[in-house]
Parts: sequence; C-alpha cells; structure tokens
Amino acid sequence: MLRGFLTVGGWTMLSRVLGLVRDQLLAAFLGAGPVQDAYQIAFRLPNMFRRLFGEGALNAAFVPLFSATLTAEGEEPARRFASETLSVLLAWLTLIAVVGEIFMPLVLRVIAPGFSHEGARYAMAVTLSRITFPYLVLICGAALVSGVLNGLHRFGVAAAAYVTFNVIGIAAIFLLTPLTGDVAQASAWGITASGVVQFGLLLAATRRAGFRLTLVPPHLSARIRILIGRMAIGCLGSGITQINLMVDTMIGTLLPPGSVSLMYFADRVNQLPLGVLGAAAGTTLLPVLARHVTADDADSAHATQNRAIEYALILTLPSALALVVLAEPIMATLFGHGAFTARDAALSAQSLRAYAVGLPAFVLVKVLSPGFFARGDTATPVRIGMATLLLNFGLNLALMRPLAHMGPPLASSIAATVNVLLLVVLLARRGALRVGGPTLSRVARMGVAAVGMVAVLAALDMTPLGRLSIQPGPQRIACLGLLVVAGMAAYGAGLQALGVIDHRAVVAAVRARLARRRRPA
Repeated sequence: MLRGFLTVGGWTMLSRVLGLVRDQLLAAFLGAGPVQDAYQIAFRLPNMFRRLFGEGALNAAFVPLFSATLTAEGEEPARRFASETLSVLLAWLTLIAVVGEIFMPLVLRVIAPGFSHEGARYAMAVTLSRITFPYLVLICGAALVSGVLNGLHRFGVAAAAYVTFNVIGIAAIFLLTPLTGDVAQASAWGITASGVVQFGLLLAATRRAGFRLTLVPPHLSARIRILIGRMAIGCLGSGITQINLMVDTMIGTLLPPGSVSLMYFADRVNQLPLGVLGAAAGTTLLPVLARHVTADDADSAHATQNRAIEYALILTLPSALALVVLAEPIMATLFGHGAFTARDAALSAQSLRAYAVGLPAFVLVKVLSPGFFARGDTATPVRIGMATLLLNFGLNLALMRPLAHMGPPLASSIAATVNVLLLVVLLARRGALRVGGPTLSRVARMGVAAVGMVAVLAALDMTPLGRLSIQPGPQRIACLGLLVVAGMAAYGAGLQALGVIDHRAVVAAVRARLARRRRPA
C-alpha cells in the first residue's frame, strides 16, 4: 500500500505543480474579477463531476465490485463487468451533457445565483460552460478506466494520465489564445481537449495490460444494478467535500465580484496537499482494505486503516499549519503577477487560512470513508454527508456577510471537521476502526513537531525575511523558499527528536531499494 501511496502521490504532485503553473497563467492574464469569475464557474461544473466520480462515488462503488469479481470469478467476467459499466456510464453522461448544453442558461441560474442574468459576466459564463461541459463525459469515462487499472494494481498509469490535463491546459493558453482572441475561451477549449487525451491514454493502457474494454449495448445487468444502487447512495457520502465546495462557489457568486476568484486560488493552494495526500490515500487504501475485509482478516484491515491515517497526517498536519502562517507570502509569490494585484493576493490569503484550518479533516474524510465502502456500506457516509452538507449551508449563510470571502471556506472547514468526528464515532461503534495506542502516540508526536515548526516560522516571519517575502520583486521567491526550507528542517528535526521517524533508517531503506534496482536481473 505504501508503494501505491507514493506512486499515486508522486504523479499527483507533478499534476498539482503543473496545475499551479496553469493557475499562475490564468491569474496573470485574467486577474481576480468578472472574467475570472465566469471562467471558474465554467470550470467548476464539469470538475465537480470529475471529483465526485474519479475520487468519489464511482471509485468507491466500482473498485470493490470489480476487485471481488476479478478475485472470485476471474479476468473475463471482470472485463465484461467493466465493459458493461463503461457503456452504461457513457450513455447516461452523454444524455446529461446534451441536456446541459441545451439548458445551460438555466443551469447557471442555479449554480451562480449571484450573477446578473442580463449581465456580461453571466453571458460569458454560459458561453464558457458550453465549451467545457463535454469534459464531464470524457473525464468520468476516464475515471472508470482508472478504477479498472487501480483494481489491477497499476496505480502509476492511472495517476500519470491526469498530468495531461494541466499540460494541455498550459499549451492551450499559449497556442489557442491567438486563434480565439480570448484567454478564457482558449483555456476552456483546453479543458475539453484534455479529456479526450486522458480517456484515450487510459484506454490504451488497459489494452497494454491485456484487459481490453469494449462498448456493448447498455443494459442493466444484476451487477450494474448493484453498482448503480451503491453509487446513488454513495455519491453524496464520498463527494461531500466537493459538494461543499460547490455550495461555497454558489454563495461566492452572491458576494462582491472577484470573490469566486479569490476563493478559487486559495482553494488551489489548499488542494495541493489535499489532492496529493487525500487522493493517494483514498485511492490506494480502498482496494487493499477491500481485500482484507473479503478475506475476513480484521487485524490486517485495522492495521491498514491505522497506517493510512499515519501516512496522511504526517504531512497534512505541518502543511495545514504552514499554510496558516505563510498564507500571504505564498499567495503573493505564486499569484501576485500581472493582473493579479498585491491586494488580491492579501485577500486570497485570508481565504487560504480559512481553508487550511480544515485541511486535516478534508484528508481524513478520504482516509476514513473507505472503511465503509470496503464493507459495501455506502448508506452511512451519505447520512453523515447530508448532515454536514446542511451544516455547511447554514454556516455559509451565517458567515458570508460578516466574513465575506473568508466565510464559505471557514464553513467548509467546520463542516469537514464534524464529518470526520461522525465517521470516527460510527466506524468505532461498528468495530471497523480500532486506533491503537501506538498510532495515537505517533499522531500526538507529529502534532508536537508541527507546533515546533510553527514557532520557528512565526519567529522568522517577524524578521526582515518575513517582510521581504511579501514585497514585489524576485527576492520574495528566495525568501519564501528559505521559509519553507526552515519549516521542513524544523519539522524533520522534531520528528527525529520525538522518535516518530529515524532519518538514518529512511536513508538506508532508500539506498537499499536503489541498489536492488541497479542489480542485474
């Protein structure tokens, strides 16, 4: 599981870094205003489907069924099940896409209620959304094929394919803008084009794996009905974070122009550790946990769950605290260029702090939810999800006016924390979660090391190094880099001193692995 975790996490990290470059270009060219708001709404709609399916309901429902079929019945029944699922999924999503294209103005009235229905921002959002909406068909198909590859334990291929989204997105900004005359439209076409490439690459990977998928006439077989039932129930449970973010976006359209953009760029920075750690943990944990549950090996299932919690928190805790302390220099350095002003960076940093408070909870939702999914229970997470969704909506309404662009992010963080607490209580009551003393001790020591790191960063932030890190100019890149290195060194030293990790053992293990790879077959 650790090897899969690192593989998926490594490719996801590369994708996030390229995504950061893409976002920097969008910030520099479009700034934080009406055009950026319209583009982000157009991107949010199909992207929500990607998150729900790629990292949520489809993955949670399909992978255990596919893995069980592959283990119990063999490759051919599993391939037939995957082909039937792909055919039904594409037929259903194509219908949604066609209806969405026709009624896009009405859709935008729902997801962007704050846009003036006669204004230029609304018209622009409708146009851009019609360009990006077909992406949902392509990327959800790609998500299913990724699930097949993950079920075959080919995690690297599935994770690597998503890198193409940002590669094509960056290329589109430079190559298509001269043709469209509009950066927003060029980037929107890049989104849809990337879906074509990702889907094609993943289908080719299944063929190379000797597991060719074919389209068949869509029909509801017994397994498909089971899958649809689990997906329908699990959609909210596994994708509650994304639905909460959509609620944030809807509320953001009711705030002053530019608020959607400010929250988007803050969320993108927050998504770097969330996407790398949360997606990697959830993707690699589910098939391993499902295998232990199927084998009725409770001890291994508990050990796997606990180790996943440790893997996730050892980097999530310092990430969250560092984002709170260094929010302003991070936003200024990453996005404070071109049309994105210093004021935009400072305001977006406020949103980032509110998101970062809930970062550990966002990640733990992805780590704990497979505890239900691996046991075929998708109903319980949806009940929890509905409760926290209502809580998030109420908090959004309560906080949007007094806190403006900080209100929706803080509401999501509080809702995610409540979500985690409910997941922990119910898993423990059912005997599906047994966090032992060693795990609690290690997590506590990680927290102490992270607090020590914060003390170091806070002290450095009061020196000229901290002041220079938010001033315009190339020096802020070096200053932020020094702050990050100092924080990493302080946290690493804390982990070593508290006995959480042994750097010498880690280095020895890496050297041994490299030596084995160099050894002739």
